[in-house]
Amino acid sequence: MPNWPPDPNKRPDTSANQPAPMQQSSQPTGQEWRLLENTLLASVVEQRRARRWSIFFKLLTFGYILLIFLTLGRGCSSASTGMDAVDNSEPHLAVVELQGVISSGDVANAYDVNEALTRAFENSNSKAVVLDINSPGGSPVQSDEIWQTMMELRQEYPDKKLYAVIGDIGASGAYYIASAADEIYVNPSSLVGSIGVIMSSYNIEGLMDKVGVKDRTLTAGEYKDILSLSRPLTDYEEGHVEKVLANTHKHFIDAVKEGRGDRLKNPEQNKLFSGLFWTGEQSIELGLADKKGSIASLEKELDLDTAINYSPTDPFESFMDRFAIKLGAGIGSSVNLDVLTKEDGNVEMR
Repeated sequence: MPNWPPDPNKRPDTSANQPAPMQQSSQPTGQEWRLLENTLLASVVEQRRARRWSIFFKLLTFGYILLIFLTLGRGCSSASTGMDAVDNSEPHLAVVELQGVISSGDVANAYDVNEALTRAFENSNSKAVVLDINSPGGSPVQSDEIWQTMMELRQEYPDKKLYAVIGDIGASGAYYIASAADEIYVNPSSLVGSIGVIMSSYNIEGLMDKVGVKDRTLTAGEYKDILSLSRPLTDYEEGHVEKVLANTHKHFIDAVKEGRGDRLKNPEQNKLFSGLFWTGEQSIELGLADKKGSIASLEKELDLDTAINYSPTDPFESFMDRFAIKLGAGIGSSVNLDVLTKEDGNVEMR
């Protein structure tokens, strides 16, 4: 070791400890630039998508809150008529719908239908009124209330005819109502009739015994459990129920006879009041209906170019329909925003 010990007056050689100089980095290639571009564009698209979803969920939250307020205020809001946005100052055919089960809790209830019928008759520009029926029937009380209103309006407005047009079905309580019209139009394949009354009841006593279920119903009144499922009807109970149904049936028959009069053909022989139903074509032959036709054909027959619907509309239901459409459009626009990477590395947004 010739250099040992080191000379204290000599500066040490540090060149060996210095790091090698860094080589100048090369420029990115075209492929690397495309990859970087695709990454940045994908990031932009993802941000746009996130903003869209953020807006969508904000709108959804707003709609939900609005829905709650509408639900709470539904009881305080009155039903709006379907003719609010229609010019009813010209001659027209006034249409009132009777759709679905007839019940106080459904759309086809006596209060709303009678109100619409009254408005239709009161309008001097309505040249005729038609009840558009598509219903299997329902409550005898609601049906009778509509029937009575129709008969009263016919007497009050003798120069304005009241028609009933039966679509798919006009049976039981729906036919009860139709019989109050001046004329009944049907499709050849409509189901018409079913002039009868029914009360369903079952006896599952045997099934309860098999599974070990005991009935512990308590009553005050000898026949309070007359329709109990856990025991059969006694002869007296069965006779009583049959009398109740027969009395209601009589009201039905009387109403149809008053409404249709001599147009009914051999009611007893043809069993018109037996609960049977017929096609529209058969009902014309039996006198239960008058002719084949529809709302459109009635317009032509009356030489009226306009038909105005007087049926009440539920504001809550209308809002839900519009909200569902907007919701579907929002989801569709969000889902359709996709990023597609082509084979050449370019990004396509759609």
